[in-house]
Amino acid sequence: MAEDDKRFAKELIGKTIVSKSGKRFGELGDIIFETKSGELIHMILSNPTPYALKLDMEKDKEGNILIPFSAVIAVGDFMVIAEEDII
Repeated sequence: MAEDDKRFAKELIGKTIVSKSGKRFGELGDIIFETKSGELIHMILSNPTPYALKLDMEKDKEGNILIPFSAVIAVGDFMVIAEEDII
């Protein structure tokens, strides 16, 4: 990974999450990762949109919507996810 590809988690928190087709899901609330390896596992969705709420996505025990970090395809002004990877 190139040095300029690295980002701090605090730079990502609050970013709007959208699909490739432009559908809004909400904002990135937090990131769940494996402490031993540092592997990013899930993103916790905050302020979910009505579109995101009607999808049958994985939830944690507190009821937060989880999006697999593997679904992320781009990070810029928005976090772009592959919707087909989460449904």
